[in-house]
Amino acid sequence: MRRHPRVGVLVQGLRAAGDEVDEVNVPLALDTAGRVAVLRQPWRLPVLLGKLARCWALLVLRTRQHRYRSADSPVDAVLVGYLGHFDVRLARWLFPGTPIVLDHLVSAVGTARDRGLGDGGGVRGRLLRAIDDGALRRADVVLVDTAEHLAGLPAATRDRGVVVPVGAGAEWFEAGARTVRERWCGGPAGFAGPAGPTGFASSAAARLRVVFVGLFTPLHGTRTLGAALATLAADESVEVTVVGTGQDHLACRQAAAGNPRVTWYDWVPSAELPAFVARHHVALGIFGDTEKARRVVPTKVFQAAAAGCAIVTSDTAPQRRALGDAALFVPPGDVDALGAALRELAGDPDRLARLRRAARRRAVEGFWPATVVAPLRRRGVQ
Repeated sequence: MRRHPRVGVLVQGLRAAGDEVDEVNVPLALDTAGRVAVLRQPWRLPVLLGKLARCWALLVLRTRQHRYRSADSPVDAVLVGYLGHFDVRLARWLFPGTPIVLDHLVSAVGTARDRGLGDGGGVRGRLLRAIDDGALRRADVVLVDTAEHLAGLPAATRDRGVVVPVGAGAEWFEAGARTVRERWCGGPAGFAGPAGPTGFASSAAARLRVVFVGLFTPLHGTRTLGAALATLAADESVEVTVVGTGQDHLACRQAAAGNPRVTWYDWVPSAELPAFVARHHVALGIFGDTEKARRVVPTKVFQAAAAGCAIVTSDTAPQRRALGDAALFVPPGDVDALGAALRELAGDPDRLARLRRAARRRAVEGFWPATVVAPLRRRGVQ
């Protein structure tokens, strides 16, 4: 669940609401980047199918061994996590007559389009659309994360759709609670210098501490991020930590190369990430101007709000709806606006403190796992 926080939030939420949830999982050992590589290089498909066949064999075995296969312990519903376009077919075969819930957080067509692999036309596009449609047909309930994604479902599927926001896991709220207790050493309104591993430790120069965590896809808009960091090269009031790798990582890093106050990490262990993010004042969301970027609220925005960070992200309808006045919004793809927003927060500690409190409050009110699964439970899948 650490590799797929969305699944973790759903499981945590259902359990917190009183449902019994048993997990049967065999990791595919092929991340999203690997799946995209298959789209770019179709000759890799046999490798994917081989890995999938092995996983399915183990899933069948473990499912049949599991205690809920007994007659006195029936299954009320089966939840297939996102990227489960093929697994939903297996679930339908293993659990005939049982409601199947598919988390359709990510579509095959949408992923290909966002990664620059076509607009859904041609042979590849038709194949991906068939994969999406086939998965949706086999689900009794389809979970999506925003109203925009619901509207984008095929008309025949829309009445089976339920909007369940991504939310944040309990570990992110715990990290935020620790930050609130420790807040803050040094500086007005909680401003602090570079932090050590245990909190905000005061140092020689007060700086705004900013963090970005992402996969460097076009959705994240990291080319915009890199260019914005370059505009801050001469501004000693802002220091930035960037975590992750991916498609646009090199371009982002090259663009920001002139800024000496950017620290780069390829990876932070998932168990350490909530506390790592919570040690920063500001967390960056997404800045892409793709179609997909305008329809999502990224996981990291929910997580950073729970961790008590101020949020700076792109001005899109779903993010406005999720965050309200608890974030600072900039136009998608706008380099100068992003740089100006960070300078503004560096120069206004009082506003920074208000945004941090507002983000944390918004998270506590609406982003807990038990809260975000409420629409699914109201649908009757319990």
